[in-house]
Amino acid sequence: MLIVDAHLDLSMNALEWNRDLTQPLAEINARENGLTDKPDRGKAVVSLPELRRGNVGLVVATQIARYVAPDNPLPGWHSPDQAWAQTQGQLAWYKAMEQAGEMVQINNLQSLQKHLDLWVDETPSEKKPIGYILSLEGADSILSMQHLDQAYEDGLRAVGPAHYGPGRYAQGTDATGFMGSKGHELLRHMEKLNIILDATHLCDDSFWEALNHFNGAVWASHNNCRALVNHNRQYSDEQIKALIERGAVIGGAMDAWMLIPNWERGKSDPKNSNCNLDTVIDHIDHICQLAGNCLHVGIGSDLDGAFGREQCPYDLETIADLQKLDGLLALRGYSSTDIENILHGNWIRFLKNTWK
Repeated sequence: MLIVDAHLDLSMNALEWNRDLTQPLAEINARENGLTDKPDRGKAVVSLPELRRGNVGLVVATQIARYVAPDNPLPGWHSPDQAWAQTQGQLAWYKAMEQAGEMVQINNLQSLQKHLDLWVDETPSEKKPIGYILSLEGADSILSMQHLDQAYEDGLRAVGPAHYGPGRYAQGTDATGFMGSKGHELLRHMEKLNIILDATHLCDDSFWEALNHFNGAVWASHNNCRALVNHNRQYSDEQIKALIERGAVIGGAMDAWMLIPNWERGKSDPKNSNCNLDTVIDHIDHICQLAGNCLHVGIGSDLDGAFGREQCPYDLETIADLQKLDGLLALRGYSSTDIENILHGNWIRFLKNTWK
């Protein structure tokens, strides 16, 4: 079955982790043998060949570059100009992948339909380009609204105003506070350009403010449920219901600490903690119960989002194992129509409604 994954940090992996994603996954991990600069070295689960093997033919792929003020201890760039330059390097990588025939940008109804037609024909998936919708995770790198115009011309179709900590336009995970006039200007310009608001990572204050000041399309590309894992990174039932009322789709993320309670980074083990793909379905099911249907959930895996096999479901060796969700959802009593909606249909319907 075709799978749409609404959140992958592909360019970050290519440029900051220095992974050649065109190569087989075993070669990517072998190249990192002995490296210790990042906790997930040698444990990657994402590559372009594995996406094809898993029939993950369409992804939302990010640009990401956080600005950090002198008093901000988080990793990031020391000026917004540097953050902008980093996103432009990431854009150049996506363009290089297009030129190599590895990927193709999807940015309107026509390109979406053409790509879907390609991925449901009878030709082998290993010959097909991965379709990507460009998204910006954290808006710190947007120097001005003219830069947002340029980004839109380059294909940007979704923006999350904040990532972790305080941001230039909104406050993110583990932060508190509101967006203010600068954030409102960003929302107005996004609405004018028909850019999707990605509510993921907005702190509670900024979340409600964003929904109150933005009248365009909203999704949460990779967000799980606070009722199951009590942390501000997750969304409360009230927030999930508000997203459902806005017609949003919420992508189930696969970072172990977002799936099960009491995960300790660098200490907990997925197998010993019983963190598997069924725990992803627990979050998906919770959203379905709140909605009363299966029309507002999808996959937003965040796999290789600064973590690897050490911190993802133990029954997922590569991103191709997302195909296991088909059978696991069926065992939970989901119908074939429900499963199709969760694995691709809801995201596609959302895009068609947004771009019509």
